[in-house]
Amino acid sequence: MKYFKFNMKENHIFILATMMLIILMYGYGSISFTGFASTQVFLNLFIDNAYLIIVATGMAFVIITGGIDLSVGAFVAFISMVSASLLQLGLNAYLVILISLLIGIAFGAFQGYLISQFDLHPWIVTLAGMFLARGASFLISTDSIVITNETYSSLSQFKLYLFGDSYISIGVIIAIIVVAVSLYMAKFTKFGRNVYAIGGNVGSAKLMGLPVKKTTIWVYIFSSFCSALGGIVFTLYMLSGYGLHLMGMEMDAIAACVIGGILLTGGFGYLIGPTLGVLSMGIIQTIIMFQGTLSSWWTKIAIGVLLLLFIVLQRLVVMRRGKRDAIQLEKQADTLEVEPKVASGEYK
Repeated sequence: MKYFKFNMKENHIFILATMMLIILMYGYGSISFTGFASTQVFLNLFIDNAYLIIVATGMAFVIITGGIDLSVGAFVAFISMVSASLLQLGLNAYLVILISLLIGIAFGAFQGYLISQFDLHPWIVTLAGMFLARGASFLISTDSIVITNETYSSLSQFKLYLFGDSYISIGVIIAIIVVAVSLYMAKFTKFGRNVYAIGGNVGSAKLMGLPVKKTTIWVYIFSSFCSALGGIVFTLYMLSGYGLHLMGMEMDAIAACVIGGILLTGGFGYLIGPTLGVLSMGIIQTIIMFQGTLSSWWTKIAIGVLLLLFIVLQRLVVMRRGKRDAIQLEKQADTLEVEPKVASGEYK
């Protein structure tokens, strides 16, 4: 019973650490700055980072399999350029959204196919995908394209009021749906179980007869689909397309996953974690904004420190788990040595 309780605590240690971090930072901001604790300031954390929540959630599936996707930031910028240019040509707004999502699915399938079929390292394939997406953005236009489409403008200005004058945007609604669907996929579907099995031990997954290659392709499809959807949400947020949008955003997505408890070694993580990681980063940025005198670069410094701390925490937990498993194997080996002697009557 004691072991069971310890194991439960260990499995939840990353989520608990992230939640404690959010509570402490939000409490500090509420005490230190007037208006920080207002409902709208809290909801703005979701409004300003809805696209990142979507992209980080897709990234989480990739990391859980033991892979990585470096193309997400560049692909969001590419989708913003595709959307802006197609709208400029006069295409229907909803058709543009559909085309953007289909491009995301095709891009993810291409990357996943290369990784799974040719056994290429995800770092190399997705790095190439990053350069491809960023370069393709500048083939469309080297300048920023302003979106004046009425449908996009109305979607951008949409507000769902929750408490009095406090509201959320349509991007937040989409992000909540994506997180909810991802939680369901990870917990209750065969695909989700396969993802965790592959991340835990790909060799064992193959011996169990799991569709490793097929699952890998679908994981990258889902990641690029989330990037395309995040690109649409970001385009609605900015109402512009530009090839230099979100330079380095892929690192923010990875950081959100790590801070949210997704193990970089794969095989473990809760899909609510990336959302908590994004909120942690958003609170840091909001505190610096309220403080007023610090440079925005302090946000990157603080996130870097947090990322380092959570990586160290992950390593400590993994090392402890490894030592515990080694002790169990030794006990099992001792038991196997004793049993034959008892069976042969040596101890009679």
